[in-house]
Amino acid sequence: MIAVDIAIVIFGLCAMPAGYRMLVGPSRADRATAADLMVFLLIGMVALIGFRNNSGYTLDIVLVAALVAFLSTVSYARVLLRGDR
Repeated sequence: MIAVDIAIVIFGLCAMPAGYRMLVGPSRADRATAADLMVFLLIGMVALIGFRNNSGYTLDIVLVAALVAFLSTVSYARVLLRGDR
C-alpha cells in the first residue's frame, strides 16, 4: 500500500506543471493538451484510491471518465484542426 500512496503523490506532483501549462499555455493546443493530461492524471488517482480502499465500483467510474475524456480530446482536436469558423 505504500507504493500506491507514493504513486498518488507522484501523480499529484505531475499535475502541478500541467496545471501551470493549462493556465499560462501560449496556445490553445497547449492548454488542451495540459487539460487532457490533468484529466487522465485525475483518473489514475481515482483508480489508485479505489485500489487502496478495495472498492469495486471505482473501476466503473474510471472507465466512464476515461471514455468521456477520450471523446472530448478527439472532439477538441477536430475543432482545432478545423479552425475558427
